Amino acid sequence: MLLTHIRGPRDLDRLTPEQLDQLAAEIRTFLVDAVSKTGGHLGPNLGVVELTIALHRVFDSPRDKVLLDTGHQSYVHKLLTGRQDFSKLKGKGGLSGYPSRAESEHDVIENSHASTVLGWAEGLAKANELLGKQDRVVAVIGDGALTGGMAWEALNNIAAAKNRPLVIVVNDNEWSYSPTIGGLANHLATLRTTDGYERFLARGKDLLERTPVVGRPLYETLHGAKKGLKDFIAPQGMFEDLGLKYVGPIDGHDIEALESAFQRAKRFGGPVIVHCLTEKGRGYTPAEQDETDRFHGIGPIHPDTGLPISAGGADWTSVFGEEMVKLGEEREDIVAITAAMLHPVGLTEFAKRFPERVFDVGIAEQHGAVSAAGLATGGLHPVFAVYATFLNRAFDQVLMDVALHKCGVTFVLDRAGITGTDGASHNGMWDMSILQVVPGLRIAAPRDADQVRAQLREAVEVDDAPTVVRYSKGAVGPAVRAVGRIGGMDVLREPAPADADRPDVLLVSVGALAPMCLEVADLLDKQGISATVVDPRWVKPVDEELPALAERHRVVVTVEDNIRVGGVGSAVAQALRDSGVDMPLRDFGIPPRFLQHASRKEVMAEIGLTAPDIARQITGLVSRIGGRYEDKSVESAPAAEPAGTGAASQASTAAEPVRD
Repeated sequence: MLLTHIRGPRDLDRLTPEQLDQLAAEIRTFLVDAVSKTGGHLGPNLGVVELTIALHRVFDSPRDKVLLDTGHQSYVHKLLTGRQDFSKLKGKGGLSGYPSRAESEHDVIENSHASTVLGWAEGLAKANELLGKQDRVVAVIGDGALTGGMAWEALNNIAAAKNRPLVIVVNDNEWSYSPTIGGLANHLATLRTTDGYERFLARGKDLLERTPVVGRPLYETLHGAKKGLKDFIAPQGMFEDLGLKYVGPIDGHDIEALESAFQRAKRFGGPVIVHCLTEKGRGYTPAEQDETDRFHGIGPIHPDTGLPISAGGADWTSVFGEEMVKLGEEREDIVAITAAMLHPVGLTEFAKRFPERVFDVGIAEQHGAVSAAGLATGGLHPVFAVYATFLNRAFDQVLMDVALHKCGVTFVLDRAGITGTDGASHNGMWDMSILQVVPGLRIAAPRDADQVRAQLREAVEVDDAPTVVRYSKGAVGPAVRAVGRIGGMDVLREPAPADADRPDVLLVSVGALAPMCLEVADLLDKQGISATVVDPRWVKPVDEELPALAERHRVVVTVEDNIRVGGVGSAVAQALRDSGVDMPLRDFGIPPRFLQHASRKEVMAEIGLTAPDIARQITGLVSRIGGRYEDKSVESAPAAEPAGTGAASQASTAAEPVRD
């Protein structure tokens, strides 16, 4: 096999055109076989095989900086830069599903929030210019990333520096028009990226504009005719109106044509757009026939059929999607917004049922939030479904457009908390901290499917403030029944009657961590430590009854699937201080660091966010303040970094595990 002999981009130089075609076929076979075992982004990578081969033959990575947006189309890039062990793709100790600086010097950016690459490229090109470097900067943008406003902000700045080399490769796998072919098109593409042509136009413009009366009109006529001819042949007008040179459209599966286009762009002394038409899922029939998203992201599948290996149970996303359809049937004012994620966030059925009430804004979360404010002001109730990590991008709009104007908008945050395998940029671990500062905003954290349905309905009833409903990724577990209600909080476990007068621990459970918190209470009970477990349901604002309930206990513990800094634990501590309740508080959550890719369970074990770890630390805290308990039966390996420590007052600011 040719692929096994590729250890770096320069190994491609010796291959003949026939061998390059063979290599492309081998790569597609490899991707289907490998990704079907682990899951991952299959369709996007099947579409960029020839494109990536051509890029690495023309440009000299890592000296030339090849930047990929979005990062999920990086698998072929990984293969061609010496990373061919996909056995643990997206798993602990394996390759990341996105570019990763820790893996290779060929990976420059890795955050994988779309539409950022052109800003990166513009900055790198400026740095090259100021430092006198001859390195090339190549930005590959595609799979919808050009729908993001950040990309157009960057293009505006890129176009302002006409002599600063920068190659923008548009991987267009959605538009339907045909690529321009033939000698005339190739000649025009070459002409447009020739310095002599630009000098001729400049001299001609200067001469004609100095010609009395007819000069300027004649120049505009000639320029318009030239532009009209080019636009007839290729859809370049939009980019050239920005002042960017345009090459294409190019057949993105023709290596020879791609190399020719890239060579021309490389020689040009300014910013150039190379427009490539590719087919998502190319070469794999199940992906090509998938009308939803061409196998954009998959779990493990049977490679021969493309069918999932296991059907699995209901997941959080589908529960939301089903309830949205019911709400849509009941209320004509309910509309849905998605940022290029209709299927992943569960709005497919709603869109089929109410197509006129779904708005896909593209990868433009900022616009989506402002548009939602407009919809609400116009008399509708928008539900903006978005991954939790991507709402970060629209914080200013949530604050200044939605909340300031008291708009009834519901933000539904999918994949909140630790998502695991997609790595640092995709964990939804910041939302409950970031949103704490937004006046009037309310946050719901459902613990199970029943609560997703109930709290979504409660959220859309609010018409004078933004509401947020956030839930986890993957399968939703069994219902966690409440045994009582205090204020707006569900009581999930009460202490034994003998301890009812003064229980030891008030355990505040947030969202999907309810089963784990009940397990913690069981472990504490074995130590003779009594606990009340409550689910606040709405974690912002803090329930008014919580301080009084806390005061009836000796210790307060919060457990959340969110970064500890400024999260629910901090809000509870502040509420206790404001109420004059002076007692120890321990907050467990995610430490303030980026988490590497692994399964959710593995990541939670690594940071100490497990029932045994939490129970061990609570036991130590109770022992220190009361002197009655020792940690004899709860055993756990020490966490690499404690998942929580804090206090509502100066008393007992940190708890150390009791040692035998």
